[in-house]
Amino acid sequence: MAASLSDIAERAGVSIKTVSGALHGGSARMSDETRAKIKEIADELGYVTNLAARGVRQGWLPLIGVVADELITSPFATEIIRGLDGAARSAELAVFVMNLGGNRDVGSVLEEVRRFRPRATAFAAMYHKTVALPPELAKNVGVMINCREVDGRVISLVPDEEAAAAEMTRHLLAAGRRRVAFINLPGLLAGDLREQGFRSTLAEAGLAPVAVLPAVRRAIYSDRAPSLVLSHVTALMQAADRPDAILCGNDRVAMEIYAALRRVGASIPDDVAVASFDNQIEIASRLDPPLTTMALPHRAMGRLAAEILLAEEAGGPMLRKLPFQLVERSSV
Repeated sequence: MAASLSDIAERAGVSIKTVSGALHGGSARMSDETRAKIKEIADELGYVTNLAARGVRQGWLPLIGVVADELITSPFATEIIRGLDGAARSAELAVFVMNLGGNRDVGSVLEEVRRFRPRATAFAAMYHKTVALPPELAKNVGVMINCREVDGRVISLVPDEEAAAAEMTRHLLAAGRRRVAFINLPGLLAGDLREQGFRSTLAEAGLAPVAVLPAVRRAIYSDRAPSLVLSHVTALMQAADRPDAILCGNDRVAMEIYAALRRVGASIPDDVAVASFDNQIEIASRLDPPLTTMALPHRAMGRLAAEILLAEEAGGPMLRKLPFQLVERSSV
């Protein structure tokens, strides 16, 4: 039989309320000596907290539920979940994830999450986008991660795409590059914001882009869409005003640009500097030369999400933009 609070209370000669306070952080007052004695007896008896019973008493289980909008298919999912889980563990909570995809709508998945009676619920997306939550469901979500709620009803944590593009463009300019092209991600909010940061920073320096071109043939970027990278790079390098730097929508696009530049006989970074976004380690660090890129703040978003979910009152702005980190390698 598993040891109970009453078994510990009887052995320690105290009330069940005192035992609960010592083991679960309740309001019962006791000396440090009593608290240590209770914990020692609990360990000796092999006591394990009955989470179901505890959940009935307090109305929630020590869990954070995550509705994942195809997040688990993303290479960055682990960084968001690691950040969230690390902060949750310090508060003695666990994280569980339910994926939203296929024919499952957000309402049904949120209802599934609520059946586990988590202390709090987050919504996380695979890529930076705007999400329309039904009004009756928005109140059940404590924070949006890597996405923004369309009506601003939920605190949303997103990467600061525009500032990241501005920083990377300044980095290229500081390296002496003046003719910069951008092969971007069409149809994505991240691509639009990065283009704004790129254009505005060049304009501040009195420059204009050599070109801003879509990486794929489709209206919305996808890894599976037909690529335009080779044709774009070939045309750019044959033009009279050929670029001395190419900014890439992400590291996968950069990988294609490396191959395209080699096919036209251009050297990186001597002829053309290449810079990117995302910092997918398995790509960026293994390219030759290794790729200079902006690292997404996914782990920081996960940590901040946990802090917001566990706070008594989550004040501050509803939209919070987290900075990227410039990772300098040898491609610039």
